[in-house]
Amino acid sequence: MASDGYQTVAKVGEIPEGQGRVYEVGGRLIAVFLDEGKYYAIDDACPHQGAPLSDGIVFDKSVTCTWHGWRFSLETGKHLEGSRCRVATYPVRVEGDEIQVQVR
Repeated sequence: MASDGYQTVAKVGEIPEGQGRVYEVGGRLIAVFLDEGKYYAIDDACPHQGAPLSDGIVFDKSVTCTWHGWRFSLETGKHLEGSRCRVATYPVRVEGDEIQVQVR
C-alpha cells in the first residue's frame, strides 16, 4: 500500500462498464464499479442483510442490491429510497493502467 493509503486493486479494462468487482483492501471487502467511464468504490456488503453489492445492478451512478432491491448512490453511499442508512465510499484514482482505492 502506498504511503497515501492508495492500493492497486485492478488494471484498467478488468472491470467491465456497468459492472462491479470485489477486492480486499486494508482488510475490508470493497466493491469497485465502472459506470459511464468513471470508477467508484463502496463497501461490498449491503447493510440490509449483507448481500454483495459488487453483484448488483449498476445504473445512473447507483447500484441496486440483487437480494431485496435496495439502491445506493455510488457517489455518496446514501440509500436512495429514503432510509438513513448508507455504505461507506472510498476515493478511487487511476495511475497509468492501475485502478487504486484509498482506505484510511
